[in-house]
Amino acid sequence: MIPRINRIHHIAIICSDYNRSRHFYTKVLGFVVLAEVYRAERDSWKLDLQVGDQYQIELFSFPDPPARPSRPEAAGLRHLAFEVDNIDDAVAAVQSHNVPVEPIRVDEFTGKRFTFFADPDGLPIEFYGR
Repeated sequence: MIPRINRIHHIAIICSDYNRSRHFYTKVLGFVVLAEVYRAERDSWKLDLQVGDQYQIELFSFPDPPARPSRPEAAGLRHLAFEVDNIDDAVAAVQSHNVPVEPIRVDEFTGKRFTFFADPDGLPIEFYGR
């Protein structure tokens, strides 16, 4: 028997500096805040962010989270990819916030344009053209 999976419900990200990451995901990437709670017993914030009309990111803060290796090609989540209508406009938007972005490349299999940058904790994020 195989479970029937409908869709991805959310993506959870733990950040090291809540205010810096909150700013990045809401002001740089423009995600809408759905809910924000502080859990005093864990000294932890949880921020629910709307991504498009179907997905959400849960942004968590915890005191002194350990760093997670992401490069070179560490096991685990490789990167988070967001489809954009216009990759040039999307790159210009994040660069206007002084976020370094890699040069745009072309996917050899799909012919689509894509590029990478990082969130404040170094999580690789990809913009993938529509």
